Amino acid sequence: MEAFAELLDRLSHVGARNVKVRLIADYMRRTPDPDRGVALAALAGELSLKTVKPALVRELAGARTDPELFRLSYDYVGDLAETVALLWPAPETPANAAPGLAETVERLEAAARKDAPALVAELLDRLDANGRWALLKLITGGLRVGVSARLARTALAELGAPGIDEIEEVWHALAPPYGPLFDWIEGRAPKPDLSEAVVFRPLMLSHALDDAERPRLDPADFRAEWKWDGIRVQLALHGGERRLFSRTGDDISAAFPDLLESLEGEGVLDGELLVMREGALGRFNDLQQRLNRKTVTKKLLADFPAGVRLYDILFDGAEDLRGLGFDDRRTRLEAWARARPHPRLDLSPLVPFRDLDELESRRMDPPHPAIEGVMLKRADSPYRAGRPKGLWYKWKRDPMTVDCVLLYAQRGHGKRSSLHSDFTFGVWRGGEAGPELVPVGKAYFGFTDAELAELDRFVRNHTVDRYGPVRAVEAKLVLEIAFDGIHRSKRHKSGVAMRFPRIARIRWDKPAAEADRLETLEALIGE
Repeated sequence: MEAFAELLDRLSHVGARNVKVRLIADYMRRTPDPDRGVALAALAGELSLKTVKPALVRELAGARTDPELFRLSYDYVGDLAETVALLWPAPETPANAAPGLAETVERLEAAARKDAPALVAELLDRLDANGRWALLKLITGGLRVGVSARLARTALAELGAPGIDEIEEVWHALAPPYGPLFDWIEGRAPKPDLSEAVVFRPLMLSHALDDAERPRLDPADFRAEWKWDGIRVQLALHGGERRLFSRTGDDISAAFPDLLESLEGEGVLDGELLVMREGALGRFNDLQQRLNRKTVTKKLLADFPAGVRLYDILFDGAEDLRGLGFDDRRTRLEAWARARPHPRLDLSPLVPFRDLDELESRRMDPPHPAIEGVMLKRADSPYRAGRPKGLWYKWKRDPMTVDCVLLYAQRGHGKRSSLHSDFTFGVWRGGEAGPELVPVGKAYFGFTDAELAELDRFVRNHTVDRYGPVRAVEAKLVLEIAFDGIHRSKRHKSGVAMRFPRIARIRWDKPAAEADRLETLEALIGE
């Protein structure tokens, strides 16, 4: 456990990607199985210790420390794991040696809920402050050390001959602690066989098309299609099994039985998950009713029927098509769909264009509100995992903007734990007693480090009330908020919800009274 704690500590203090890759690779080289496999799963977000919740950790800390000291410390630090790790008192008698990482995870996974408090307390007693911090980060499910799943797998490629693309290919077919994966990478065993596995195949991603890139593109080399505002998914069909995967490889099949129950054929297909009502597309807000659910009711199935608009085909039966160019794969995709018509599957249409000026005019005035831009794909591009340069581009519509008033702020996590970096903002609407501010969104990015320091200073100097970790501030600072879409929402007091809001500009110059009104946002909703 000490080695894993040291790795997390070092990762949290470096920002350079290559340095993080080297630190993880060095840890994997010197750490034996199964500890390194468990560490890899934790870094990649593949561990879920459901027995222990943050509330349990707070209860343990309250029992072992002065409650008022804990409250004040937690309010100041803003990070539960760091607060408890530093305040936890050392046992009066020396505890046993620190446990190994795999042993720790195995015991936590096997523990019954009633036994979890005693187990966590025992483990905390056996660790130093750094080890306690790592343990609590692990069990509360948020390492926040700047490592993505892709970066963790990139570090694996440093251990042997297979490259990152090959590792991505087998990753989702294996489970922690990844013994066969390490054996293959380090040359002790052949590549795991996926021929009979219904597994996720890494998606090909795009780059944003910027102004500098546009003049270098020859329109004759590219095909265009609409960029639909849904959820990118992959359908995998083999041997009677049907699975639906998210863009990160999570199996979300259980939430969409209406889509999978009558699919025929075999293959792996790439597309966009949308709500489809007899051929008509719903908005992203409709799709949100179906997301993140382990089970779905009959009413949800009836009100928000799911479908997939197909973009591409990776496998036709057992035949791997990823080496073919886009045009050839499109022909195969059309033939596959034509031979297996299904009410919940259709093809994303190609968008004809003569030049980029014509395509830009279509991009800015799409035929459906569920379209957020266009995609440009080289006609000869193979399907390559990751984000290869020069092959696929996304050209989204320019974001909408609105001027809002800062209402609430909350401290962030990790490196931001001492700064207020989560901001809730609102707009004006008419009320019985006159104009009032109503919250319309929350943003935690879009600003520079220098701007974050200014925002944090404003929050501290203009706090008017506190609600636990949340501060209410004087309604006097205007923020220009950019967002990609807006829809009606019964879950929000304002009746609207933004898509991907972020802070575009701090309007120090603008009085709060001149911020936008709710009617302005409502007028942007495409019905």
